[in-house]
Amino acid sequence: MTLIEHMAGIRPGTPLAQAMAARAEILRLSQAAHDAVLLPKKPGGISHGLRAALAARMARQNAQPRLAEHYDELMRRSGEMQDSDVSLREQTRVAAIVTHADLLTLRPRDATRNDIEALRRAGLGEPDIVRLAELAAFVNYQVRVIKGLQGLGEAKR
Repeated sequence: MTLIEHMAGIRPGTPLAQAMAARAEILRLSQAAHDAVLLPKKPGGISHGLRAALAARMARQNAQPRLAEHYDELMRRSGEMQDSDVSLREQTRVAAIVTHADLLTLRPRDATRNDIEALRRAGLGEPDIVRLAELAAFVNYQVRVIKGLQGLGEAKR
C-alpha cells in the first residue's frame, strides 16, 4: 500500500481499492516522487529535516493531520534538531523559505517574480528555489489526491 492509499484510508477489497489497483502505476510514480522530493540523495541547501518540517506545515495548512504526522516522523528520523545557536543569516534564510512555502500552499496565484527575488536575497540559489517549488508542488498534489480519494471513499459508504 502506498502512502497516498494509506492516508486516504483505502481498505483492501473495497471497490475503491480495486479502482486504485487499476491505477497502480500512478500511485507508484507518486510514491517515487515522494521519496525523490523528501529524501533526495543530494538535498542541496534544503535539508531532509527542513523538507519534512515544511511538508508537515503544508499538510496542516491543508487540514491533513495524519499526513502532517507522517512528515513529523520523517523530521524526527532526520536527526535534525532545532538549534538555538543558529546564525541570523540562517534564520533569515529559513524564514524566507517558510514564507515562500506558505505562499505556494495558501495563495499560489499570488506568487510573483518579487517572491523569487526575496528568496535570492535570503541566500537561496536557483537549484534550491527549484527544490522548494518541487516540494510545495508535490505535497499540495499529494494532499489533493488524498482529499479526493477520501471523498470517494466516504461517498461509497
